[in-house]
Amino acid sequence: MADSTTSEDASRYLDPKVLEKIKQLDVRARVVVEGFITGQHKSPFSGFAVEFAGHREYAAGDELKHIDWKVWSKTDRLYIKEYEEETNLNCTIIVDASKSMGYGSDTWTKFDYAATAAASLTHLLQGQQDVVGLVTFTNKVTLNLPPSGRAMHLKRLVHELDQMKPDDKTDVGNVFLDLAQQIRKRGMVILISDLFADLDQLRASLQAFRLRKNEVVVMHVMHDDELTFPFDTHTRFLGLESDDQVHADPRALRKTYLDVVENYLKDIRKVCSSLGADYELMNTKDTLDAVLSRYLASRQRLSRRSRNR
Repeated sequence: MADSTTSEDASRYLDPKVLEKIKQLDVRARVVVEGFITGQHKSPFSGFAVEFAGHREYAAGDELKHIDWKVWSKTDRLYIKEYEEETNLNCTIIVDASKSMGYGSDTWTKFDYAATAAASLTHLLQGQQDVVGLVTFTNKVTLNLPPSGRAMHLKRLVHELDQMKPDDKTDVGNVFLDLAQQIRKRGMVILISDLFADLDQLRASLQAFRLRKNEVVVMHVMHDDELTFPFDTHTRFLGLESDDQVHADPRALRKTYLDVVENYLKDIRKVCSSLGADYELMNTKDTLDAVLSRYLASRQRLSRRSRNR
């Protein structure tokens, strides 16, 4: 399908309320990517595959920012830190397809947001000649497409996401441990989920990827209702992954609920930080290009700090 969207149209389409009206996932992803690149002029994932290679002696003309001052303090000699950049990044995007991801409106749920994010990231990564795979899961793996850079692979990946409906419960335990063993080539693992999971299980699961030298990025998708609890009249609350239901006055629950959510988010951030995994909270009311921009800025700051040490 030809895409005649202008840059001005793209920025308009980045509003989630407008994105939800675009039925085709591939078109949604393309306008998100166009809007992001229009504003940033570069992919948010360039430089992810940069690895430390070793030292060489300083030579006249070398940039001072690359000097390893720790080595200098021990040896009294100047050495430059050198890095290798792989030509291709091997990335696996893991999308939560459990029933809780179906929360939202009839036309725009957490899963729709996650699927659009995954498709957008795939467009970005394949656009810079990287290979991308897709895994969806509930309490089991429901789809596993190994990484590839072919155009037909991108079409199938987007098609599978477009056809999928959230169902069943979340289980990151055995599912992620098995996946970690299946990802044979070291690269990047991007998890897109609402993280309705036991924190100890989540820690063990993410650690399984880290132990195999994968870079881990956690994109935590939550609906704005879950973050702000805007309800103000007597409400019937239904379990997202169970048949439980509670009738309650939300005004009496708001403070306690928001405190619990705040602590929950703090705990997840601690888990990710302890494992050296990136964490990004994605509110479904936020525009995807803004989320990508925010994450890129954070990555760039951390990268500069690491290289200047």
